[in-house]
Amino acid sequence: MAVENYPQVWHNGKFIPWEQATVHVASHVVSYGSCLFEGIRCYETPTGPAIFRLKEHVDRLVNSCKIYRMELAYSAEGLAQALIELVRVNKIQSCYLRPVIFRGFGEVGVSPLKNPVEIYLLAWQWGRYLGADSLKEGVDVCVS
Repeated sequence: MAVENYPQVWHNGKFIPWEQATVHVASHVVSYGSCLFEGIRCYETPTGPAIFRLKEHVDRLVNSCKIYRMELAYSAEGLAQALIELVRVNKIQSCYLRPVIFRGFGEVGVSPLKNPVEIYLLAWQWGRYLGADSLKEGVDVCVS
């Protein structure tokens, strides 16, 4: 699926253009997969955009970071506010939000602990997850 992105991305406390949201090839995340993320929906409502279960999503992400020994420069409340601000800055009514936290470039090696923790908050347009006609026509599934 092609991504219809919004112009601004939140990176470590600052808004940057989408095109500048890049990762160095020598980053720990590239070689070792040291990354955590959430997928959050924001819905258009009569009273404005509403982010579905924002607190629960952010709390789970922050708890995952603790398990993975990623010390964050932002609290759960700070990240939630940043996601709300991302929606506001990009003038979004409905979207998919993707907070991504990973180990960037610092040292090369298996241990991630000396590599900086990078936080990106992204938003893009995304219709129905299983397709526009999924509710009407149903979907094929396989359960194992």
